[in-house]
Amino acid sequence: MAETRQVLFIQGGGAGAHDEWDDKLSDGLRRELGDGYEVRYPRMPDEADPSYARWSAAIRREMAALDDGDVVVGHSVGATILVNALAERPPEPELGAIVLVAAPFVGAGGWPGDEFELPDDLGARLPQGVPVHVFHGLRDETAPPSHADLYARAIPQAQLHLLPGRDHQLNNDLTEVAKTIVREDRGSVTQE
Repeated sequence: MAETRQVLFIQGGGAGAHDEWDDKLSDGLRRELGDGYEVRYPRMPDEADPSYARWSAAIRREMAALDDGDVVVGHSVGATILVNALAERPPEPELGAIVLVAAPFVGAGGWPGDEFELPDDLGARLPQGVPVHVFHGLRDETAPPSHADLYARAIPQAQLHLLPGRDHQLNNDLTEVAKTIVREDRGSVTQE
């Protein structure tokens, strides 16, 4: 019997983000992935005021429960903090994929912010050999689509998925994200 893959979904920031916004994304991802996947959706501390120190510590605790081949997905500022935490200290298990959804780029050309500015060599600091996918809606008015291009430059190995007509919440539709996770999972199974 095939083992269940965990997908750790890190919410975005803002008052009510966990229960009023990103719950639709995690529920949709759970539905699209179906059997064989367990989507974990932890509440981040003080969601209205995301702090790198608090959130990265919480993310690391959550990642400690992952197994080899499991996937991490972050939305919005949760994705930015997730990728920074991964670059700072990769987890013990070998991840199956890293997925960033509507992630604001913090640094040159993106948003200012010294607390979790992304390193210049971000791609080189991420776990080697782990697929990275960047999803961004072309109608995102929160984190402009140009931020996806900044991620593509900072993480040369990343695959960029620009979605026409989609907003910051990807219109509450993570179908493409789910298909990518399943495709990556099947690819790792055939390579083993």
